[in-house]
Amino acid sequence: MPIPPSSATRASKKPISSINRSRVTAKSKSVRPPSRQPTRVAIIGGGRGGKALMEIFAQDPLARIVGLAESRSRTSGTKLAKQFGVPVTQDYRDLLKLKDVDLIIDVTGNAEVGQALQRVRRPKLAIIGGASAKFMWQLIEARIRATTEIEKTLTRYQSLFRRFVKEEAERAVHEERTRIACEIHDGLVQTLVGVNFKMELCAELVPQNPKKSSELMREAKAQLKHGIQETRHVVFNLRPGQEEKLDLFSALSNFLKAFEEQHRVKVEFDFQGDDLSLPPKTKVFLFRIVQEALQNSSKHAKASQVFVQIDVNHDMLTASIRDNGVGFDVQAVSRDPEKWDHFGLRGMKERAKLLGGEAQLTSSKGKGTTVTVQIPLGRKGVVRNDEKN
Repeated sequence: MPIPPSSATRASKKPISSINRSRVTAKSKSVRPPSRQPTRVAIIGGGRGGKALMEIFAQDPLARIVGLAESRSRTSGTKLAKQFGVPVTQDYRDLLKLKDVDLIIDVTGNAEVGQALQRVRRPKLAIIGGASAKFMWQLIEARIRATTEIEKTLTRYQSLFRRFVKEEAERAVHEERTRIACEIHDGLVQTLVGVNFKMELCAELVPQNPKKSSELMREAKAQLKHGIQETRHVVFNLRPGQEEKLDLFSALSNFLKAFEEQHRVKVEFDFQGDDLSLPPKTKVFLFRIVQEALQNSSKHAKASQVFVQIDVNHDMLTASIRDNGVGFDVQAVSRDPEKWDHFGLRGMKERAKLLGGEAQLTSSKGKGTTVTVQIPLGRKGVVRNDEKN
């Protein structure tokens, strides 16, 4: 007669895979490493050394400040301890009574405190004082000096940068005022002087020669009309349009037509691409560069023809202003700061540089001048640079 299997026998028929899994699970639970507790630090001394230690330990995830001992209530260390929520006591012996402390650091240099710490005998409590604390304090002082020197250097460079920006802005304003004054003097003022002369002569000729007086009146009227156009031209140059909504190609077309009529210079304008995506600052700066280049072509180069070409693609904005003027020696002019500023060449190069690009001038005597401006576009180009400024 067969014997029925016992409970022990039934248990022994449990699948091996399930037995192994249960053993592995139990083993893995038994060897799980305990979580690392931060070192609990107490500091004696709330002067510069104590403050520096708190700044260091506050940034360390493996350390936690549990107390500060300082007899003075208005030190930099006590103020910082209050900001960090660290308990402060005036008696250093209170820190020795703490149970939840792993490390005590004495940065006071006080002999009495040092002797008291030497008498402390507590397992698992580390104490740093005496020569070790002096060495630590030297390291902290070196860190403080280095940090202070870095802060001074940064402050000095920031001051120099602000001064540079201010001087460049003032110089740009001065150059713009000088240019506008020259435009008004050479154009509008001369026109008004001529009209005034004709009106005085007309007043003298009215009783003697009405016909001649009438002709002078018509000439004066034509000159006044021309003066009005010149005034509008100056106003337009001051602000070519709302910078945020400036249509660069349209603004340049209008400016070049007015320039052609006023200076009797033939201008050909060719543009390709889309200017609507350009940042406002890029549009205004490029407008000013073209404006300055054309003023040079008319006044200094004595050009009779100017070619302006602008190409805007996905990665690069390229502008070229070429004239058939007398030309000049670029290297010789670049060595003379007065001539370099007088021709407005530095202003063009600096405007292009502020946009992350560059402006190059090529010229030779008798062969005209070409100004080439290249400004990088896209994520790494002028868009990012414009957001910074």
